[in-house]
Amino acid sequence: MTQLLDEFEQLLEESFAKSNSVADIVEGTVIKKESEGYLVSVKGAKMEAFLSNKELSSDIEELEIGEVREFYVLKEENNEDSMLLSLKRIAFAQAWAQLNDAKIQGDTILAKVVSTVKGGVLVDIADLKGFIPSSQLRTGTPFEGLVDTKIEVKVLEADPKKNKLILSQRQAVAEQRDQVVDNVLSSLEEDQIVSGNVVRITDFGAFVDINGIDGLLPISEISWQRIKHPSDVLTLGDTIEVKIIKIDTELKRISLSLKRMGENPWQQIEGQFEEGQVVKGTVNKVTTFGAFINIFPGVEALLPVSEMSDENVNPFNMFKVGAEVDVLIKKFTPKEHRIALSIKDIKA
Repeated sequence: MTQLLDEFEQLLEESFAKSNSVADIVEGTVIKKESEGYLVSVKGAKMEAFLSNKELSSDIEELEIGEVREFYVLKEENNEDSMLLSLKRIAFAQAWAQLNDAKIQGDTILAKVVSTVKGGVLVDIADLKGFIPSSQLRTGTPFEGLVDTKIEVKVLEADPKKNKLILSQRQAVAEQRDQVVDNVLSSLEEDQIVSGNVVRITDFGAFVDINGIDGLLPISEISWQRIKHPSDVLTLGDTIEVKIIKIDTELKRISLSLKRMGENPWQQIEGQFEEGQVVKGTVNKVTTFGAFINIFPGVEALLPVSEMSDENVNPFNMFKVGAEVDVLIKKFTPKEHRIALSIKDIKA
């Protein structure tokens, strides 16, 4: 009988040992702290298991002797080596489970931006690395100002087997906007001056965050002077003051102006110029149909090719951007923001 009990106990111990395979979750008791980690007593193991300091999860600085908790089996016990354990993998498994739940429920979570890379940014969520493609960034493009900031995101894909975590900031922002847009719009008025952050720059303008919703700052409203691109004046992350020029409550849109924060140069030039006057100007742009000449800061007038010469001429051969020229004011209507120029009618 005693022999049968001994054999049973041996078989039971062997079954426990076999159950402690790689990726298993086992219960263990911390029994000793060493310089490079901890010794852990695991039921069914013949030898004390080892937990390296490198395998502690980020939220744990130190374990208490006698502490009982669950561990992840990194390496099975064999006749020569003890079992290797991990708490980091437990945290990873829990994090993946939470991310999957967030994806299913559509929850918004916080992510810390750790670096910008080609095509997007890398973020950290509970020690897991995730990726936000440029198309899913609120800015539409990665920039260094995002690094080390925490942003709200939605989970697009969470696959622990492929170690693939794809996130979207734009979806999180859109949801937030839908929740606050009516209240924000009702609190704003046209001609009101507000402060906001530049969150996106496009060829046609920039988007400015005004109390949680994006207002459009068209390129034509950035400066009184001609600019080639909004990025000539603005940078992602800039905090600027703008004037609200239109609120569309039906489409839930705001139109903004930066140039109207300053004095209108067309009002400044009233009384300073008159038709028939010859003035000096600077060539801002040359086209096939003429040249745009700056005759006052923020005031640009067209010199048509027909007013360059009585002969057939090529504007690109006559003018270079930045060159100073004398021009004749043929028509002057500042209230309509129109000035017509000529050089062929200048009397020698």
